[in-house]
Amino acid sequence: MAPELATQRLRLRFWRESDVDPFLAFYRDPQSAAIYGADVQRSDVWRRVALFVGHWQLRGYGPWALEDRASGKFAGSCGLWFPDGWGDPEVGWNIMPEFRGLGYAVEAAIRARDYGYREKGLPRLVSYIDPGNSASLRVAEKLGAVPDGEFLMHGKPHHVYLHIQH
Repeated sequence: MAPELATQRLRLRFWRESDVDPFLAFYRDPQSAAIYGADVQRSDVWRRVALFVGHWQLRGYGPWALEDRASGKFAGSCGLWFPDGWGDPEVGWNIMPEFRGLGYAVEAAIRARDYGYREKGLPRLVSYIDPGNSASLRVAEKLGAVPDGEFLMHGKPHHVYLHIQH
């Protein structure tokens, strides 16, 4: 089970089955669909949540569900992701449309990055970002991450951003 963490505005908590429907809304949003594809089904999102839960079990870290502390609403996901075959553990984030542009991705990613470096002792953290995802590229830059090559994911090159340990 994941430890629960907090930031000023967010709660980083373990996943619940009730997160599947709001997370599906994330994938069905046009901005998300442009990055992840428009054919994501509820069963795909259920399996994604199950992967996150399993990742915690296998690696001892993983992505958290994000909850807006003021409203209690599902705000997205953020955390550490390192499936078999990847070069380095990733700091990743997904923010629900109603919470975009408020700095939530940066806030959550700083906490996840610090957890990975300080509490889990991971030696290197990166973010793999689709070149067309300008919002995530801006988040990486705000986090102080620096370009560090490319990584082929799902047959498509992604930018690698290296997170500097603070």
